[in-house]
Amino acid sequence: MLTTNQSNKPVVLIDARGPRYSAAITSVVLALALITESSYVIGFQFAVFLSAVLFGLRRSIYGFIYRNLIQPRLSGPVPSEDQRAPRFAQLIGALFAFVALLGGVTGNSAVFLIATSFALGAAFLNAAFGFCLGCQIYLILVRLTKRS
Repeated sequence: MLTTNQSNKPVVLIDARGPRYSAAITSVVLALALITESSYVIGFQFAVFLSAVLFGLRRSIYGFIYRNLIQPRLSGPVPSEDQRAPRFAQLIGALFAFVALLGGVTGNSAVFLIATSFALGAAFLNAAFGFCLGCQIYLILVRLTKRS
């Protein structure tokens, strides 16, 4: 859905339940990456994060699954939110996944495990408690840039 904000700039709205669903899948994938120390698994998750950053949350890999398999089965009003904060959170996730991927490819287990663990912690916070750490960072950055 497309709407405009106070300055008449277009704003893309998404189903606010989608990012939490995506965070749940992301938590499972990142936990699997930690258990297996697999560069392939973290590479897949990096691709998922990157698809959300480049194409938007609705067109991302998990967004497609949510929109076609999960959302039609949900009832009640659809809460919506601006996609900018969750999309920024996906960018942060992509950065951590990229660092983990570099660690995995170069054989640096410590870098792989630490970067993957940080990403897993953030994804779990969103999935379990609805607290999007990347979204909060986005809001802080917006406030800081408006003050300047």
